[in-house]
Amino acid sequence: MTISLRRSFTAPRASFARPSIGDLGAVIARAAARNTGLALTLAMLTVLCGLQALALLRAPAAWLPSAITVKLAPGETITLGQHELAAPQSDRNHLSLRRDAQDGWTLRNLSATRQVILLRDGSEQRMGSITLLAGQRFQIDGALFDVRGADSGSITFARDGHEWRYDGAVLYRDGHQQANCPESHLASRLLSLWNRAMPGLLTISRPLSFGGNLYCDNRLGLAQVTPGAAQIARGNGGLQLSAGNPDGDRAAVLVHSAGLQTDLRKQEASLEGVKAMVVGHTRFQLNADGDQLTLYPSRHVTLFNAPDLKLPDHVTWQWQQRALWDGGQSKAIWAVLAVCLACMAASLALSARRPGRAHSVPMLLAASGVLICGVIALVAQRAGFAPSAASSMLLAACALLLWLALPGRLTLLTAAGVVLLAAGLLSQLELGLGAPESSWLRYYQKSAAMLAIGAGLGGLLRLWAQRQATRGAHLQQRSIEWLLALFAAVALAALAAQVLWGDEQGVFDLQPVELAKLALTALTAHCLALRFNWHAGPQGLSEHGARWLQLIAPALLFLALLGLSLVQVDDFSPLILLLIWSAVMAFAYALATRNRKLAGALVALTLTAAAAIVYLRCVGTDDLIRWGFYADRFLVWLNPAEHPHTGQQLLLGARAISDGGWLGADHWLGLRSLGMAAGGAVQIPAVQDDFAASFFLNRHGLAGGLLLWVAQAALVAGIAFTAARAYQAGAVARDFRHAWSGRFRYFALCGGGAFVLGHFLLSWGTNLAIFPIMGQPMSFLSAGGSHLLFFLCPLLAFSAISAQSLEGE
Repeated sequence: MTISLRRSFTAPRASFARPSIGDLGAVIARAAARNTGLALTLAMLTVLCGLQALALLRAPAAWLPSAITVKLAPGETITLGQHELAAPQSDRNHLSLRRDAQDGWTLRNLSATRQVILLRDGSEQRMGSITLLAGQRFQIDGALFDVRGADSGSITFARDGHEWRYDGAVLYRDGHQQANCPESHLASRLLSLWNRAMPGLLTISRPLSFGGNLYCDNRLGLAQVTPGAAQIARGNGGLQLSAGNPDGDRAAVLVHSAGLQTDLRKQEASLEGVKAMVVGHTRFQLNADGDQLTLYPSRHVTLFNAPDLKLPDHVTWQWQQRALWDGGQSKAIWAVLAVCLACMAASLALSARRPGRAHSVPMLLAASGVLICGVIALVAQRAGFAPSAASSMLLAACALLLWLALPGRLTLLTAAGVVLLAAGLLSQLELGLGAPESSWLRYYQKSAAMLAIGAGLGGLLRLWAQRQATRGAHLQQRSIEWLLALFAAVALAALAAQVLWGDEQGVFDLQPVELAKLALTALTAHCLALRFNWHAGPQGLSEHGARWLQLIAPALLFLALLGLSLVQVDDFSPLILLLIWSAVMAFAYALATRNRKLAGALVALTLTAAAAIVYLRCVGTDDLIRWGFYADRFLVWLNPAEHPHTGQQLLLGARAISDGGWLGADHWLGLRSLGMAAGGAVQIPAVQDDFAASFFLNRHGLAGGLLLWVAQAALVAGIAFTAARAYQAGAVARDFRHAWSGRFRYFALCGGGAFVLGHFLLSWGTNLAIFPIMGQPMSFLSAGGSHLLFFLCPLLAFSAISAQSLEGE
């Protein structure tokens, strides 16, 4: 016995090689051999990421000006525009620059439709606008107004015996608010009531418009003056009068002060102290040095095939080549991603050598690293120093690989989601490389950064959930309800911020509506999951009704607030999206309760709606004009050729799809055109967002579209399968916690899947002219950073955690 022990201690131990990055391929290959689904997913992911790399390699050289120098002698003037400034969204003759011996450099805006913004000492000055002061007089054509009082929050002026007061939200005539305009919609009337009832800090800004023949709402009618000839609105810390952009004759907007007269349409401003300006959408840093003014363009700069362009005698350019492989914080991102890959390789290697044991520390480091890289990339892009396209490509690839490398069995939902994410990134990269403007790559870079942040946070959440399940620790029901309430409060606060300080595009470059969709789904799932314990509670009728309100009121309240916020957007697509979500949730409830009558009624309503769409598309009607606001969209949809301006999106999208045919515009499924010019498809309005599918079909053809539809159908089917398993787990559970958990997952997945399905239906219907134009991005394909970060990534993470929990149960 002693000899045996001694030999066991003295025997040499088996060598254990440290895991390295090189082990990753071998481990993946062995895992793929045991899992056909994983092998297929990795193969598709490799192909799609390889196509991104090939697009970067094949992208031709593009040039843009790094500095634009203007030299003028005293008294000379020069006109600059789209050609001289390389500003694609400016007018042909946009600026008039003058150098004066005494005043230095001065600037005047020549454009009748596009503004020029000067940035000076942390404040903005919009050309053609001025802050009104007490004692001044302003004139709009022949109408003269006396300013009796003005401060940062309100202005009082008078004309023809009437006194007007405007506080940035409401216009009062002789102390009384004006009546609503005859064509005002419900949202406008509700907004007017809100502004009248709320204190000034909570009112929603609405401009005062001059012109037209009506005195109503925030309109001040002036005979023989084009509506919108001038307006007063909040801006730059006060109320500013600005010349409008009427479609008819240009009205004169004059300001009289201390014997001086200023025509806002011919306003000239000194560039002394101006550090930057925005022309169109192009930003220029300014540096004046004697007879030389240097402009450094950034964001929305025209790209050229060669550094050769004929310019005026007083203008010179300094050229630079577009960088795709280096720039910004690329080196830091590459270094951190290398560590992340090493951690993933170590985790997979340890799992292969010691199966059955948890190796969460390397994956925890990998998820944290991907998250940090995503934050670095997003902050750098917001600061104007975006990382290179190559580093964004590697960041996105690592995020997708992390999603597959996390513990848990690969499901159809996760596999389809990863493939769709890679396909969407490929399409966005092709659009960014093919557009003749420097800013288009920002959509791809932002999506890659958002994906890394979402994948990193989702990975940390999945690892935390796995650890909690291993320890047998679970959140209490009351804690879950408090978390849901907090989630709803955050979403409501974000929606309120958009209403108060944002617009249809969101607030602070984010879309709170996407977070609200997730919160609405979670609240409703919780309420419906509790509804199944209906008969375990009180039996009295009054107590029963109170319990019903207690369970369903939070979801109804949030749905009402979300609907009110969405109605303010001049589009009916959010309402259609909510209708689809409501129908799917009702159908899921009908299936769970085996209510055949409710399920049959929902199916009948769906078929009726489809028949109505077919009827309108085939027959059409002249009675649509009576529908008011929505009539134009339906008329454009039915007869786009008769509305060439408003139907531009529809016509250009249809032309792009027709040019793509079955095999793409290059007849090679887009393989020959990788990295090359995007052609006329880039001219479609919102092609990166609402009409991303039109560009995809133009580039990759209907055959590529069919493959995309298969992946989208697999995603929806994967959500349905996971939801069905969750419901079965809840139905056979023997305690309340497991039963509630299964039902909550079931309804949450159904709600999330309903929103995804709604996005697919609305986007394809819009691009293929099945529905009228409705502005909703296509999930995974469109460049919607908020939709990706606040909705898709949490949905994928929740589904993966649900599938992992079902395996444990």
